[in-house]
Amino acid sequence: MKQPIVDSHIHFWDPNRLQYDWLSEVPAINKAFLPVDLAEQASEVNLEKIVFVQCDCVPEESINEVEWVSSLAKEEPRIQAIVAFAPLEQGEAVRSHLQKFAEFPLVKGIRRLIQSEGPGFCAQPEFVSGVQLLPEFGFSFDICVIHHQLDDVLHLVAQCPDVSFVLDHIGKPGIKDGQMEPWQTQISKLAQFPNVACKISGLVTEADLEKWTPQDLQPYINHVVNAFGPDRVMYGGDWPVSLLATTYQDWIDTLNAATANLSQENRHKLFYQNACAFYG
Repeated sequence: MKQPIVDSHIHFWDPNRLQYDWLSEVPAINKAFLPVDLAEQASEVNLEKIVFVQCDCVPEESINEVEWVSSLAKEEPRIQAIVAFAPLEQGEAVRSHLQKFAEFPLVKGIRRLIQSEGPGFCAQPEFVSGVQLLPEFGFSFDICVIHHQLDDVLHLVAQCPDVSFVLDHIGKPGIKDGQMEPWQTQISKLAQFPNVACKISGLVTEADLEKWTPQDLQPYINHVVNAFGPDRVMYGGDWPVSLLATTYQDWIDTLNAATANLSQENRHKLFYQNACAFYG
């Protein structure tokens, strides 16, 4: 029996339905990717549950995105959670947006991309107060940053002890350049907050897309597993963005091999249990 998997980080998009300005810069994946495509590519995997993560369509279509994915879930019941976009930098004014999402039972969390913003974006008071509203609605927050923004993240998290955070893509370290610091130290600091978890996802697209090897990724995987411990790490496929560097199956095989030293119980936590617990 193959190990059951919850994928904590999957995207679906359809440029004919919603507007994704960023896709024009990535022609290789500038087309629709739907549940049927994932089912085909994950056919050899015991994929039991899927967490859909917002795909950065234009902000004014964020509620349409949630409506669309909720409708997809009727045909693909493995979609069991949605992480939606909300303009948290509006502070208290974002409340009406969050109230709207509360009407959709699949919405479990919020992600406002930080990676493309300037220094200090997620540390500004209005953003912090927007994030502080999330527990009222039972929503978690997905942190998506590049490694040089981790100091700002530490500032944000320190002010939000009641928010459940998960760091996407292990904080996007400089894998291609073999850069460990200051990422390594900042991850250790972030892991000291008990309300922060970490997705082991998106590593291959931070490495050399054409020439990455499992050895390139290993020190980064080792560090997050050691820093966060077995109860606060979760598998994420980051499909279809991951297709820029690997296949769905190859990434699972790579992470399986990289964590072969974990006990069966801790592997089950990584690939299944922790995502279920985090996203409810």
